[in-house]
Amino acid sequence: MEIHIGEIYGKQTSAKFVMYNVLKISKAVVTLQNIDNPLSLFETTAQKLASSGYIRISQTPFIDLEATTPKRRKAAKKPTRCPLTVDFLEERADSQRPAPIHQDLFA
Repeated sequence: MEIHIGEIYGKQTSAKFVMYNVLKISKAVVTLQNIDNPLSLFETTAQKLASSGYIRISQTPFIDLEATTPKRRKAAKKPTRCPLTVDFLEERADSQRPAPIHQDLFA
């Protein structure tokens, strides 16, 4: 499983569909950031990510332009591309949440 920085992975939990942004990749460790709560980070490996049921939702990052608290603004990295430009391959801008591939089972 090949993982790149900026990709978005998701997993269906018992309550909702959760999405994570790939922040950092080292030799064996992948650092993920929860899209809904940018202060929530965790580290895992590519093998554990695949075996736990995470699927790649998007190859373009999600940049929250409406970060409400100073901590969340600080937690979001500075974008390297314009978050308002629509990516014609993904049919969304970086500032728009990616649509989950699977429908939420509990909605």
